[in-house]
Amino acid sequence: MSLVQDVTRARPAPAPRVNRWRLYRLEIRAEAMTLLRSPMFLIPTIIFPLLFYVVFGFTYMNQSAGNVRVPMYMLATYGAFGVIGASLFSFGVGIANDRASGWLKIKRVSPMPPGAFLLSKLATSLMFNVTIISLMFLLGATVGRVEMPAEMWLRLGLTLILGGLPFTALGLALGFLTGPGAAPALANVIYIPMSFASGLWMPYAMLPEFFQKIAPALPPYHFSQLALGQIGAAHDPNMLSHVLWLAGYAALFLFLARLGYRRDEGNAGL
Repeated sequence: MSLVQDVTRARPAPAPRVNRWRLYRLEIRAEAMTLLRSPMFLIPTIIFPLLFYVVFGFTYMNQSAGNVRVPMYMLATYGAFGVIGASLFSFGVGIANDRASGWLKIKRVSPMPPGAFLLSKLATSLMFNVTIISLMFLLGATVGRVEMPAEMWLRLGLTLILGGLPFTALGLALGFLTGPGAAPALANVIYIPMSFASGLWMPYAMLPEFFQKIAPALPPYHFSQLALGQIGAAHDPNMLSHVLWLAGYAALFLFLARLGYRRDEGNAGL
């Protein structure tokens, strides 16, 4: 048998099998460890919402807001506040930093599955949301003496977790449309005033008249109303309306994120 025949009959070596689930797990773990080692992320996103809940929720422990006690009311509003912060800062600032450092370009040309980068960001954001809500529920149930049926605790927790998705889309848009220097400042400019004007820091009925007029146009207002609706304390009980508002905002933020991603992809020459 000639050498040419041997070469012709030789089969190419099979490509090494890649465990895609392991790649996803490693990417999620790396993203979580990066954020856990960053005090600039941990303090404002986890400590501040809990601190605000303790100060404002427990100061008026025996007073009522809506049809419930203040610690129960603010469990919903400060829960929404914490989820929005984690969604904006883990997504928005994280992606902006990855773009500026060139890390995102490296990931694009690496054999990593294309969706692993965004999935790791989303999974980490959800992980921090669950942590914030769990700690706040623990404070409310112990120090705040909030008592609810188990079903109501579960319904409120799920609403807070799922209601944060539009703000994850907003963080995605910020991350692709802004640079690392502007992203944290812009996130704060959006986060703090919008939370106050939407009634997350104080009951909607106590807001100045000007903010009561503009609140229904802001996404955190609809998020908080959905959460308050689970404990029977919503100012506007039309839950379908709040869901539609949030779905519309999510579509808008995803559209903006796609524009930013396309622009970034073009600049990267990939």
